[in-house]
Amino acid sequence: MGNAVSSDVLLEQIFSITQNLYKEISNPDNDTEDDHNKIYRLLTDLGRTLVNADRASFWKWDKRNHSLWTTAAVGAGRITIPEGTGLVGKALTERRAIVTNDPYNNPDFNSDVDKKTGYVTKSILVMPISNCKGEFIGAYQAINKLDGEGFDLEEDVRRLSLAAFICGITLESDSFLDDSRHDKLTELKNRMGFYSDYTKIFEKILTDTEKDRCVSLFICDIDHFKKVNDTYGHNAGDAVLKHVAEHFRINSRICDGVYRWGGEEFIVVLPDTDITQAADAADRLRVCIMESVCHFEELDIKVTMSFGVTQLDMSKSIEDNIKDADEKLYKAKEGGRNRVIV
Repeated sequence: MGNAVSSDVLLEQIFSITQNLYKEISNPDNDTEDDHNKIYRLLTDLGRTLVNADRASFWKWDKRNHSLWTTAAVGAGRITIPEGTGLVGKALTERRAIVTNDPYNNPDFNSDVDKKTGYVTKSILVMPISNCKGEFIGAYQAINKLDGEGFDLEEDVRRLSLAAFICGITLESDSFLDDSRHDKLTELKNRMGFYSDYTKIFEKILTDTEKDRCVSLFICDIDHFKKVNDTYGHNAGDAVLKHVAEHFRINSRICDGVYRWGGEEFIVVLPDTDITQAADAADRLRVCIMESVCHFEELDIKVTMSFGVTQLDMSKSIEDNIKDADEKLYKAKEGGRNRVIV
């Protein structure tokens, strides 16, 4: 018990962390996403302190992308794993806290990180975290009890419940924010997501002082989409929108931003891409959509799309840049549709 922490020292540590938590939550100048990440880091440290662990990580269940990833970790960087895998996935699937004090003989333990870093994991506690509806949305993982005796399923879960409860509230708020930036039908980001990404990512690329960089975008919409709805019904129209969105997803780079702009209109933002390269990307997508078939119930529905491409001009507002692309899209429509206009 040489590493055991006295109750007075533990209480002082908890007060110090919760005071920092209060300061972060009360700071009106903090960006919401950055603020949440700081809060997660503090909550992770709080949980580690409560159960006297060497390391800890807070995991978010990204159901949209079917993965689990650490939003904060003490002693390790960000790790992403498929949902349902590892001890974290097991705890969420089985809706219960899990303790193992012999992880290398546990079939659900992934030792890859230890093999890469040389770290030795002796004990693990995983506690699933739920929202106010009782839906599990994340998990807390503590590693290596510092007193050397391993985690106790009853006592350490009781101690960790304070951090898990606050984490659940914070993660639920984070999920609300994420949902507000996504289109429910296609699961692509929406206009709110576009403006958030533009400010945080693409505008910074355009204003990079170390090297000259460019960003292009194209706006596009489905040709004669009203006819699809009128002929086959709105459920078929929804299926076509999801079909198109999936092709956008699989034919875009990880760094590209793909957004449902509204109705049957979509925007794709391509960082470090000039207008010629963006036009080529748009045309590849045009051909892909044209050659694909949307299967809905017993129907096979084919559609085409028209595209307007522009390279972002920093002397103009983002709204004016989008207007430039939109004017080219209008020309594509006027010129016969199913084409790309630069």
